[in-house]
Amino acid sequence: MTAMHFGFYQTQCSINFSSSSSSQYQHITFSMEDKKHFPLAFKLMVVLFSLLHCVCFSSAVSGSSGGKKGQWQLLMNNTGVVGMHMALTHHGTVILFDQTGAGRSGYGLRRRYNGTRCRSTQHDLTDWSCYAHSVEYDIPPNKVRPLRLDTDPWCSSGSFLSNGTLLQIGGYGRGSRRIRYFRSCENGRCDWRQSKTLLSHDRWYASSQILPEKDRAIVVGGRQALSYEFVPKLHSNRGSFDLPFLHRTLNRNEGGNNLYPFLHLSSDGNLFIFANRDSILFNYRQNRLVKNFPRIPGAGSRNYPSSGSSVILPLDHTNRFQKVEVMVCGGAASGAHQAAEQGRFLKGLSSCGRMVISGNTHKWNMENMPRPRLLNDMLVLPTGDILIINGARRGSAGWNNAADPSLQPYLYRPKKTLGRRFSVLKSTKIARMYHSSAILIPDGRVLVAGSNPNNKYTFRNVRYPTELRLQAFVPAYMDRQYHDTRPGNVSIHYASGTYGGRVRYGERFSVRFRLGKKPSKTVEFSAYAPPFTTHSISMNQRMLKLRCRSMVRGEDGWINATVEAPPSPNVAPSGYYMLTVVNGGIPSTSQWIRFIHA
Repeated sequence: MTAMHFGFYQTQCSINFSSSSSSQYQHITFSMEDKKHFPLAFKLMVVLFSLLHCVCFSSAVSGSSGGKKGQWQLLMNNTGVVGMHMALTHHGTVILFDQTGAGRSGYGLRRRYNGTRCRSTQHDLTDWSCYAHSVEYDIPPNKVRPLRLDTDPWCSSGSFLSNGTLLQIGGYGRGSRRIRYFRSCENGRCDWRQSKTLLSHDRWYASSQILPEKDRAIVVGGRQALSYEFVPKLHSNRGSFDLPFLHRTLNRNEGGNNLYPFLHLSSDGNLFIFANRDSILFNYRQNRLVKNFPRIPGAGSRNYPSSGSSVILPLDHTNRFQKVEVMVCGGAASGAHQAAEQGRFLKGLSSCGRMVISGNTHKWNMENMPRPRLLNDMLVLPTGDILIINGARRGSAGWNNAADPSLQPYLYRPKKTLGRRFSVLKSTKIARMYHSSAILIPDGRVLVAGSNPNNKYTFRNVRYPTELRLQAFVPAYMDRQYHDTRPGNVSIHYASGTYGGRVRYGERFSVRFRLGKKPSKTVEFSAYAPPFTTHSISMNQRMLKLRCRSMVRGEDGWINATVEAPPSPNVAPSGYYMLTVVNGGIPSTSQWIRFIHA
């Protein structure tokens, strides 16, 4: 059937069918109004499905003119599921999923995954298995297709393996000890696969970090899990390891405040762990505390449910990647979680702290954001600047526990002088509260999805409804005035004998690109590890400023550069990275490169 574009809106009801799926799927969002009429509406949808194909599409990025504050694009009115968890694959698709326990999603299925038909009975209309709770979003055609989930991944963690497979860990209920894999493909037929191997403990609100050892991740914390474990296990007879640091940072009266701890891999191979207000450097190989860091100044907490955010600042070849600095921003005031449960929303934290975790001298250097913020995401842009986006100004994480949405993103420039680092960007009109997320994509935009502070899909009669719209924030560096400055036609060329486009640690490779005019004084080559984002954490996010050995410009505008791969998996765990050429602060479209063990 030839695809047609169709949009239908009535009493806040929208329909979005995707031709990329088979006829067993239908993409529906309902307003929760007049539930008694739902069966009739369901039958009408089935009739419409045989005739119509609907998709929302965005304006062209190349025509953007957002000035210094950037701009916003609405990409889709209905992704079908809440973007509670998001991850970018090396095939240029984005995986979104929420929780199976939310019941009816915005993406109805004609058939369950076991093959039985979903009918318009009251049972099937409320049966979660008749609805998709995970989708794959294909960026260029702007379409989604449903994916299968067998157990609930609500509030889980994730890391990418060296071959690009998403390792997805834990969740809720029957899903709390589950390990899932998603290996992206080009034919649109790949799906979630659930391992028969179980975790040693329930991992709900845990964090994970990919390790230098090939394809092994560490999973830290979780509700009532004050321990860590490895996937795969180090030894078949040893499951989890107690972590006293998590006992010390637990605040039971405030919902934990050490859930979803911040994890960053230091370039010496040790693990930085931040929870509540404290942090340590931990040797996970020997189960040994290396050092305690100073407590971050000020009251309040930074981790779930206080839900600030954290990044590791770009690692740079100029110091051999040995200076490792982390940044923590936002969070909730002391007592905010209990107050929110009683309907009082305390002002969040405005402060950010930066600390160098390498070397022997450690001190938090504090500064303030323009406004208080929690439930915020922090992303490292190709320029090395930090984007702080999404969230609220008051309250804490949890069902309807926050108020006063933070609609304006902040840009933080780490290399500017103190007092000049923050700038306020263009405001969105869509509140992105609890259960929202954001990720950087190869063309330089930032995808923003999710927000559902309700325990079900709820579209009416609540202050902050379930949000299924997908947006892109377009940073100022994508403005058309930089067209001649932006590196174009970027391609990566590998040394002879290199297998399958992979680059070994320390090996040199060539980057070819074109400029409309002479390069600026500063041309950089960055490699970015795409994160798994959820609950204000971008797990495994990492940027490296690579060494350029030589750069030659031809008369026709083509430039050939020789670039050196990072020296070790401690600096860059093996896997796929987004390579970007940045000319005078203006990034190219990123290309995928894979760093591997020798």
